[in-house]
Amino acid sequence: MGIELKTAHGRAPEHGYSRAVAHIFLAAIALSVAACGSDDGDSSTKVNGSIHVAAGQQPGAVTTVNGSIQIDDGATVTSATTVNGSVRLGDHTSATSLNSVNGSITLGSDAHVSGGVSSVNGALTLKQGSEVAGTLSNVNGKISLADAHAAAGIKTVNGSIDILGASHVEGGIRIEKGGSGLLNFGNNVPRIVIGPGATVQGDLKFERNVQLYVSDKATIGNVTGATPIPFSGDAPPN
Repeated sequence: MGIELKTAHGRAPEHGYSRAVAHIFLAAIALSVAACGSDDGDSSTKVNGSIHVAAGQQPGAVTTVNGSIQIDDGATVTSATTVNGSVRLGDHTSATSLNSVNGSITLGSDAHVSGGVSSVNGALTLKQGSEVAGTLSNVNGKISLADAHAAAGIKTVNGSIDILGASHVEGGIRIEKGGSGLLNFGNNVPRIVIGPGATVQGDLKFERNVQLYVSDKATIGNVTGATPIPFSGDAPPN
């Protein structure tokens, strides 16, 4: 069994440009090797198929190669990892870490992740009251926080970011410059919106061109690599 890691443009990313990508990719390889001896695996480890974790099940790690992971309201897992599929953490749930290679990750209301949340190609969504204690990171895909807490910063290469409501980000924001050669993101310009009532503590570092909109009622740290565009009201102009 092979796992092919690609960017949104169908190219393989170069080695070393993002620690988050390396961690997810290595986890994907390990999962593939461990799972290749079986067609389906048990209820918590599969090659092909989605996994459903109901509230009250014994907490543990859940992994799949080709499939999504659904964790019900009030349930608990240690880690949830998939290669091709989404991860959805229900309301009032908890996990140690969430990872996907090609898929979105969503945290329901008041969900808590004590480690990091990472995807290569997938949106990251934190709903009201949810919290990620580790780094929130991806390469491609929108990152959205609504009255949520990211305690160790946000990192992306090609993703737009919305930090809305009373969201609180510690550890700043970093948008990395994509590597040369095989990794080429074209002319896409990430759009960063920090809405009224939101707080970003720490440095905001941009290694590539972005549109950075900051509400006149938001609080942010030092900005390098971009010029903030202030706006009034609920949202910036489209």
